[in-house]
Amino acid sequence: MESKLRRMRDQRDSHSDLAKSAADSRNSVNNQGSELRESIKSRMEEQKEIRAKAKVHQARRDEVQKGIRELLSMKKNRRGEGPGKSVVIQLSETLGEIDRIENRIMTDGALSLEKENSLLKKLRSLMSRRDELIPEVEEQHIISIDLGDMDESIQKLRAEADNEHKIMIEQNELADKIWEEIKPMLEERDFLRGESDRLHSIFIDERKKADDVHSNIVEMLSKVNAIRDELRSEQEQRKKAIRDHNESVRQSLRGPDKDERLAETLSKKLFDGGSITFGGVVSEDKSNESQPKQVSKRAKRKLGTSRGGKK
Repeated sequence: MESKLRRMRDQRDSHSDLAKSAADSRNSVNNQGSELRESIKSRMEEQKEIRAKAKVHQARRDEVQKGIRELLSMKKNRRGEGPGKSVVIQLSETLGEIDRIENRIMTDGALSLEKENSLLKKLRSLMSRRDELIPEVEEQHIISIDLGDMDESIQKLRAEADNEHKIMIEQNELADKIWEEIKPMLEERDFLRGESDRLHSIFIDERKKADDVHSNIVEMLSKVNAIRDELRSEQEQRKKAIRDHNESVRQSLRGPDKDERLAETLSKKLFDGGSITFGGVVSEDKSNESQPKQVSKRAKRKLGTSRGGKK
């Protein structure tokens, strides 16, 4: 089981390394994608500004062309409706009306006070209208025209319309060129997005495999630990049995002089005033019987010695 655990740990580490590698690659791709998206955003903002400029020139062209149509209509003695007139025509008519009223006030001596006041009131209204139209005409950069010479004014407006149309075309072509540069960047962005998704999928898959193997390791490790505890308990029991056996053998081989318990017992008996007999206890009769034998043996040894001396 421990050998299998080692293999499982190696397998888990392998999955973890693959997951980490996929995550690092994914993060690198995401960083590239982020930088690319910033570049795309910048280029698209630039294109948007150019398109907006093109629309401004288109609006100017349309306004000038509207003035041309109105001049042509006026030239044919057809008047257009006031609210639908272009600002340049409205401004030209307003300026002409102002000049006419001012000239009449200054030259017509037969004007009554009431009529003069009426003309002054209308003149102030026309001047106010002029002040409103001038900024709008200047904002659109529309050339002023002379209604007294319609042919020349029409030629001027046509040249202005052509110029505005040309600038509009140039701006749109520049925007189209930027778009052609953006298109491959968008394709690369989509590729990086797909690559990031693929690497993220690998990361998730390898991470799940590593987690599954780790769960199996934890489960098996609990069994291994249980077996180790059981083996350790059996080993302790064997050691205890050996210690008990060795102690029993030492106790059986120990002499009286090494018996600490016996020494303590004898010491206590002496302290209590008792007597101790070493070598066992014998009866008085046996003692007397053994004494003559000992004397006889000594006599024989002496006798043999004396005899030997005489020789």
